[in-house]
Amino acid sequence: MTVRIAMWSGPRNLSTAMMRSFGARADTFVSDEPFYGAFLAMTGEEQPLGSETMAEMDCDEASVLRTISSDAPDGSPVWYQKHMPHHMVGQVSIEDMPHHRHAFLIRAPERVVASYAAKDELRDAELLGYGQIRGYVERERQRTGATPPIIDVDDVLSDPESVLSRLCEAVGIDWTPAMLSWDKGPHPADGVWGRHWYESVNASTGFAPPRGPLPDLEGAYADVAAACREDYEALWRDRIVP
Repeated sequence: MTVRIAMWSGPRNLSTAMMRSFGARADTFVSDEPFYGAFLAMTGEEQPLGSETMAEMDCDEASVLRTISSDAPDGSPVWYQKHMPHHMVGQVSIEDMPHHRHAFLIRAPERVVASYAAKDELRDAELLGYGQIRGYVERERQRTGATPPIIDVDDVLSDPESVLSRLCEAVGIDWTPAMLSWDKGPHPADGVWGRHWYESVNASTGFAPPRGPLPDLEGAYADVAAACREDYEALWRDRIVP
């Protein structure tokens, strides 16, 4: 039976590097934001390469749910699924995925805002997903009686082996050092939108060194980061510590 891992994060959270890390495992199939096409179709949200994305993806959320709740398409024993909670705008939610093992990836909102703004217009704090992630964590806590695994990007970059080995333990799979490096360039599992968003990760072969101080933000960007900070800090307190 396939172990299905649902990793939830907002955009610009090094979520693609984390997908690369799991994709480097010999036992794991990975999927890149399977609900993205359905999100675009339901909302009409304008995103880079949005039309191309909808043309290539299953845009029926119920159909997507059935697919990701089955065995891995290639028969792998582990299926790592990269998910964005702000994509869940229809009838499907985390509550419809009780047989997945859920984990959460967070990042300081100041870093997320600075990274997002460099790639696309940032109009709303909700696009970053902090409140939805906090709500999903609480639902999982109520459902299972335990806090689901939460990891912070800064911790991963500071000590990837420690954090990832503890994450693997938390989701019930073996740790392997293969997760610390991957091949350079685009990967077959990448969504079509990777042509716009994945330039940095495509140039990488492993996790980058730790970042420096938080970036200074001004005006509306500072306001968006500030609106996310309470939810981020609540999640950060429950994170896996290296």
